[in-house]
This record gives sequence, structure tokens and C-alpha cells, in this order.
Amino acid sequence: MMFRRLYWVVEEVEKSGNSQVSGVYTSIFDLIKHGLGCVDEGNEIRLTLTKLDSNKPPLGVWTSPRFEGLETELEEYVRTDEFTAEQCKSLSDELHRMYQVPV
Repeated sequence: MMFRRLYWVVEEVEKSGNSQVSGVYTSIFDLIKHGLGCVDEGNEIRLTLTKLDSNKPPLGVWTSPRFEGLETELEEYVRTDEFTAEQCKSLSDELHRMYQVPV
């Protein structure tokens, strides 16, 4: 069994700027199915990619509705075999679908 080193944190962000973590996921599949599947469509969210047991800054932070830079920044993790290109495309497609932002 492979131990996951990277974790996805999903936060729902209120108009006031306050946020609440709604889930932490070890795979893009679970992130899409459980993390994004439970967010009311249209709610603002922030996705954070982070290492477990680390006091260093997150590896990436992306916010709705555009999630600027997500596709480009995830290419590094495809090169290191953390994620597949197909998983990253699935995530990008789902975020664009949720927020009706053209791909």
C-alpha cells in the first residue's frame, strides 16, 4: 500500500472571508467525488495542496471561480508521478464545470 504524501484541503469561503475546512483528501478521485461533490455549487472554495506533517507553506493554493494556475502548477506533480495527467484533467474539468468557467 502506497502512503500518500500530499493532501488536498477543501475550504468553503464565506462572503465575509471566513472559511471552514470541509474535508481533507488523499486522492484527486476522492477530492472530486467527496470533496467537491459535497460543496453547494456556486459556493466559493479554496483548494490547498500540502504535505502531511510539515511546517512549510502549502505546495499550492487555488481559489474559485477560476483556480488560476492550477493546471500549470500540477504539471510538476505529474512529472514526479504524484498524480496522472488524466487525474489532473478530471479535476480541472470538474472545477470548470462547477463554476461554469470555460476550459
